[in-house]
Order: sequence, then C-alpha cells, then structure tokens
Amino acid sequence: MPSTTSVLSTYTTFTASAMLVRSVINEVQAMTKQLIPQQLHDKILSKMGGLLGNFSSQTILVIDETNGLSINEMFEASEIYLRLKISPSVERLKVSKAPGEKDLCVSINQGEKIMDSFEGVQLTWQMICIETQKTSTDYEGGFETEIVARRSIELSFHKKYREMVLSSYLPYVLERSKAIKEENKVVKLNSYYGAWSSINLNHPSTFDTLAMDLTLKKEVIDDLDRFVKRRHFYRRVGKAWKRGYLLYGPPGTGKSSLIAAMANYLKFHIYDLELTSLRSDAELRRHLISTANQSILVIEDIDCSSNFQNRQAGGYNNGDSQVTLSGLLNFIDGLWSSCGDEKIIIFTTNHKDRLDPALLRPGRMDMHIHMSYCTPCGFKILASNYLSINNHSMFSEIEKLVTEVEVTPAEIAEELMKSDEAGIALGGLIKFLHKKKTEHDKANAEEEKEDSENGEESNGKSRSNQRLNTIGHLLSVVNIF
Repeated sequence: MPSTTSVLSTYTTFTASAMLVRSVINEVQAMTKQLIPQQLHDKILSKMGGLLGNFSSQTILVIDETNGLSINEMFEASEIYLRLKISPSVERLKVSKAPGEKDLCVSINQGEKIMDSFEGVQLTWQMICIETQKTSTDYEGGFETEIVARRSIELSFHKKYREMVLSSYLPYVLERSKAIKEENKVVKLNSYYGAWSSINLNHPSTFDTLAMDLTLKKEVIDDLDRFVKRRHFYRRVGKAWKRGYLLYGPPGTGKSSLIAAMANYLKFHIYDLELTSLRSDAELRRHLISTANQSILVIEDIDCSSNFQNRQAGGYNNGDSQVTLSGLLNFIDGLWSSCGDEKIIIFTTNHKDRLDPALLRPGRMDMHIHMSYCTPCGFKILASNYLSINNHSMFSEIEKLVTEVEVTPAEIAEELMKSDEAGIALGGLIKFLHKKKTEHDKANAEEEKEDSENGEESNGKSRSNQRLNTIGHLLSVVNIF
C-alpha cells in the first residue's frame, strides 16, 4: 500500500498537470479566437475538450449582439445592466456623450470583467469584441475590404447554478434593464448606413406646440393611446401589433413636426428609411427586421422615393434599385409584418392621388391624416409658440385673412420669427397675407379670363361647325334631288 507521502506527491503532480493543461486550453482559446473564424475555433475547442477531458467546473453563456437578422434583446439588456455594476477595480472604461444629453454614458471596455452576485451565487461578465475582415464587390466590379466587429458578452458561473441563472437571473437582468431604459429613455433618430446608426432626436415638437386642427389632433392622440394599450386585443384577433398612418398635404403643413410629436409623446425611436438607397426586397427586409420594438418607421415623400408603376413586372428600376411594391406590402401586412411588436409605420406624401391604391387600403394605412393649410386655431398656437402671446388687437384681422388665403404653418412661422416684438411681427404677417391674397386674386382673375377666352373660342368653333353642318345638309338635299 503506497505511503501518504507518495499519495500526496502523486495528487500534487496530477493537480499541477491539470492546471497546466487548463492553462494551455485557455491560451489556445484566446489565441484561436483572434486568429481563426468562430466556427473553426469552436470546432477545435470541441475536439480538444474531447481529447483532454473537461477540467472546468464553469459554464459560459455567450450573448451575441445580434440574433440572425434581428437585434438580441438580451445583449442590449446586459449592456444596460452592467453599467450599474462597474466597480472601482475596473481599469478600462468607455465614456461617451451624445449631443443634447446631460450625463456621460460609462460602459465596460473590451476584455474587462464585471463581478456580480445573485442569491449568493457569484457570476462574472466579460465584454468580447472580435474584429474580422469582410471582402465584398463594389459598384464597379472591384473588391473592397472593411473591418467588421462582432461583439458579444460572456457570462460565466459554476455549472451547478445553470438552471437558476437561466430561469431567474437572466429574467431579472431583463426586467432591471427595462426599468432603467424607461427611466432614462431618450428618443433616437436612426438612419441606415450599412447598419442602423442613431443620434438623439432633439426635435422639440409636441402636440401642445403643433399648429394643427384641435379636433384632428385629439383624434390622433386618442388613436395612439388606444394602440399602445391593445397588446392582448391584437393577439386575440390575430393581427400584428402595428399601426399605419398616411400623412398627406402640401409642403410646409407640418408632417415632419407631427412625426416628431408622435415620437416624443410615445417615447418611440424613429427609423428613417430611404427606399431609393435599397437594391432589393431582401435588403429591405433586413433593414426592417432589425428595427426595435416600440418604434416608428418613417418613409417620407413616398410618391417621390418610390415609383411602383409597373406592378405586373413586380416593381420599379431606379438605377441599381429593385424594390417591389409586393416587397413593401409584405412587410406592412404580410407574413413579415409579424416580426416585432408595437410598431408604427408612417408614409408621407404631398400628392395622395399619385399613390398606388394598394398602399392605401385599410389594414395598411389605418389612418389617413390630411395636413391642411393653416387655420385660425393653428395661427393662435403659432403665436403662442413664437411670441408668447394668446391675444392681440391684430388677431381678428389675421384670422380673417387666414381663412381667405392658402398659407402654410411654415410660412406663418417664418414671418413670426422676424421680430421678437409682437406688434412688429404681427404687422409683418398682415402685410405678407395681404400680398399673398393679392397674388391669389390676380391668379384667379387670369385663370377666369383664360377660361372665358377658351370658352368663346370654343363657342366660335361650335357656331362655325354648326354653319358647316347646315351647308353640308343643304348640299346633301340638293344632291338627293
């Protein structure tokens, strides 16, 4: 029987060997992550694990930034949650500040670890970022190379707590991050440049400051309130939880301001999509699927940005662009429309009559909102916004002129901005409205004169035709006899 000294010596040697092998595996893992593709990296580690055995008691959960084509909500939630857990021992941090924001945004840098404790269990978070080169063809048939960063967060813990982490800890992280996000939410404006990039939406438009008919404004607010409260209703009736709005009317009537007011009211992010920048329906789907829940997708001036005239051929060809009407409609109310919840789709146009009827039917654009010329009510709102007044001796004359002249809220706002003195600004507005009325009356008079001349010419031609018909009739009678 071996002595105690021999047993301890053998155990020590075995433990040292195991630690050495584990160290080698960790070194290989770190090295292969940087040098070879992810799939090959995972395969190598799998083979090594099978040959050398699994010496680790840890489980590692990998949370990638994206989940296929869509955003991984768990990654976003983890990133928000970890900002609360940064300790003084963390050496490298990322600091950013968006324009208009008061506070700095501090987050962990690549490779840094964050320790957390939940129900007595110790957990370790680590930010991982792997950069790879991606080669693609450009428009001229050549090749272009770009660096693509693949971000993920790894969560490690003792493997015996896996069930607790999956069933309790991660849901807790989701709920905690959601509360933080709602508390500090800033509305973002997103544009697509290879990927969605965002800036803070600092547009100050609200329903209180919007120069819009009060009745119509209340209808829009009521419709939005009803929409966000009907999650279970949409599921019960078998419809995707989305709402479509068509804003139409002349330029300068406040369509963009209404969109900003809706976003600020709901605290929904805006995704601004330019159809002419897309090459195919597949690219359109990729963009739309990657939009977040509780968002507003905006396609402005759809009568200009799309030209779906050849529906039999399936779409339109604008240079390299091949987006079809069916591709767009499939996202609005087809199978792809169910990708995501609580989404609003807004089309704007200056010419509703130019749109394909297929875009306008119920279920696609649920509410058509006519943004008309300024009304007396709209003028009072603008006067309150720009001059901080609710009444003035010139109001009655301006309100009368506004009903007689087609003037946009943008035109009135421009006049009110010319002076901080209410009397001067309102006086300038009256002159502008009188000038516009004179031009309008002159244009109407010329149009009536032209119609009258065309009518007289038409009558002359008619009388001439009558005389010719009479002569022809007499000649035909003579010929008969």
